[in-house]
Amino acid sequence: MDRLQKVMAHAGVASRRKSEDIIKQGRVTVNGQVVTDMGVQVKKDDLVKVDGIPLEREVLVYVLMNKPKGTVSTVDDPKGRPTVVDLLQDLDQRIYPVGRLDYDTTGALLLTNDGDLANKLMHPRYEFEKTYRAKVKGLISQSSLAQLEQGLVIDGEKTAPAKAKLIEYDQASDKSMVELRIHEGKNHQVKKMLDRVGHPVVKLTRLAYGFLRVDDLDGGQWRELKNAEVRKLYQAVGK
Repeated sequence: MDRLQKVMAHAGVASRRKSEDIIKQGRVTVNGQVVTDMGVQVKKDDLVKVDGIPLEREVLVYVLMNKPKGTVSTVDDPKGRPTVVDLLQDLDQRIYPVGRLDYDTTGALLLTNDGDLANKLMHPRYEFEKTYRAKVKGLISQSSLAQLEQGLVIDGEKTAPAKAKLIEYDQASDKSMVELRIHEGKNHQVKKMLDRVGHPVVKLTRLAYGFLRVDDLDGGQWRELKNAEVRKLYQAVGK
């Protein structure tokens, strides 16, 4: 169940605040009854009308994308660069990225118009894990991996403990492949963490967003989540 003014805002009637004004004016009915109380909550099968016109509920959409390099994780870009939303032209609904991946970072990106779920997934409280694979300069040592796992001070704040391991080291190019699992989402966090231990990132990919992986998606491809996957996301944030 959701508050009436929230349902109206999501359906595009007006902003949440203006929707409250419309409710106060007695212009909204729920199952034939005029409603003026701000605390009213409605179910999916309730019939809501504004000025006698039935409300068309917003259809919630959940998309997993393998974000390609050279796109920004926003809806619009002032610099005119391609956005991840530009790749979703077949969708009727307007959806938004959950968090961000850098312009030159590829990999798993969740997009949805379910604002409540998105906010909870991004909140550190729920410790929703993201898995990254980074190609970095130099041979990363066990002591550096231990620092990553214990947490590092970046921009005046200590990162939460992570999981880190060396995948491989290419002696010819003097580069390591490192897997890093974190449940925070600070700005450029993975790059800053690896730079902090002396191993600048050359290439970065997010392999998985929680349990959602993009192994079967090429760069730029996307798919809608299955119902079971959506339920699992809700379970991850205690809903």
